[in-house]
Amino acid sequence: MPKTIAVLGAGPGLGRSVARRFGREGFQVALVARTPLRLNTLAEELTEEGIETAGFAVDLADRGALPGMIEAITSRFGPIDVLQYAPAGPDWLPRQTPIRDTDVEAFDFPLDLLLRTPVALVRRILPGMIERGHGAVLFGLTVAAGTPVPQIGNVAVAAAAARAYLHNLHTDLAGTGVYAGLLQVAGMVGESDSSKYVAEHWDPSTLPKPLDPADLADACWDLYLKRDRFETVAANADT
Repeated sequence: MPKTIAVLGAGPGLGRSVARRFGREGFQVALVARTPLRLNTLAEELTEEGIETAGFAVDLADRGALPGMIEAITSRFGPIDVLQYAPAGPDWLPRQTPIRDTDVEAFDFPLDLLLRTPVALVRRILPGMIERGHGAVLFGLTVAAGTPVPQIGNVAVAAAAARAYLHNLHTDLAGTGVYAGLLQVAGMVGESDSSKYVAEHWDPSTLPKPLDPADLADACWDLYLKRDRFETVAANADT
């Protein structure tokens, strides 16, 4: 029976490339994002490449909708073997606050998306993985998860909390056949909505070169396949 990867926060950058990379290895792909039209476009593109794909429209901030989403995916494809979670988008940019200006309320959005939602997902999906003796949970987070970036203080703190959660999970899962790993992304992801937005609103000549999403997807696959470390940091050579 083919394995299934659920790509949460699927978009034209990292999400599409991860779906394509795992799909090339025979995985069925469940794409999850807010916008049905976007999902349909991505699913059609991957299906034309011979990858069995379906889209599931859910707002990841709505934790009440997660059980129904999981049920829909498992009804379509069977159990989720790999959960890949990397929400991002241009709507994050105006919500980022410098650390000195960060108040209590500024943590609500990033903590919901980077910690509370993935914890809720893992709590529902992980027991089945452990029972079957195989599976993986892969996060994609900003490099601020492991390196101070005070310019985006609220997101950096939430990302660090998400990294700590996943690292503890990684350690606890030793010997179960289930792996938890992290891709830290040190830069904008090429072809993503965020990189396109930034390029439209700032002088591209002043911006660092975006990271190739295919390279990031290869890094995710390498983590999943080798399982010999908790995390890897993806950055341009001159970063």
